[in-house]
Parts: sequence; C-alpha cells; structure tokens
Amino acid sequence: MPANTLSKDERLCSRTAIEELFNSSSHRSMTVFPLRVVYVERKRFADEQTLQMLVSVPKKSFKRAVKRNRVKRQVREAFRMSKQPLTELLTERNLTLDVAFIWLDNNLHSSNEVKSKVEKMLRRIGERL
Repeated sequence: MPANTLSKDERLCSRTAIEELFNSSSHRSMTVFPLRVVYVERKRFADEQTLQMLVSVPKKSFKRAVKRNRVKRQVREAFRMSKQPLTELLTERNLTLDVAFIWLDNNLHSSNEVKSKVEKMLRRIGERL
C-alpha cells in the first residue's frame, strides 16, 4: 500500500470516537498558529487503523464554504504528505492515535506554510509519545 494516501479508514468520522477525543481526560493539545491539534493515544487492537484524523474549520473564521473547504484541503494534503514517520512510530509501539486539527486564524495561508506547521506538529507529537 502506498505511504502517501489518505483513505476513508484514516479519517475520524465516528461520533463516539470524536466525543471520546474531545471529552477524554487523557487528551492532549498543542498550538502552532494557525492550527491547534487535539490528540489522544490508545492501545491498538488487531485490525484497527494506527492513525486517524479530522479537520475542523469554524464557520466563524470563514463565512464562505469555499474558503473553509480550501483550508481543509490544505491541512489534509499536508497531513497526507508528512504522516509516514508518525505512522511507523505508532506501529512500532502498537498504539493508535486520533488527531483533530482545528483552524484558529481568520486569514488564508499558503499551502507551504500550512504544510510546515502540520509537519512541525506531527514531529512534536512523535517526540511526546
């Protein structure tokens, strides 16, 4: 399987999993402007995906759906391109990680800037594990 993909299995879409991510007492978060990341690590079961993510862009930040969708696309692409080292670490330690990216800024940023911020966050998450 190619490393640089973002399949349906890698997207966090279960309502219970999302509620567990934000309401869990063991969740952690960090901010690298313009993004905030909230994540929780768990023991991995047999056929469970190692890394799942979701992107949230508040309507308060961008009223137009076109801009919200652009930001989500940028974050997903940056995650897809830079997730491999973290995935290998999680597989090695037999863990699974649920990650939520939350956009904080009211302005659009370039794709290169978003990519560097996502890479920085994923590297810091890997260091904390």
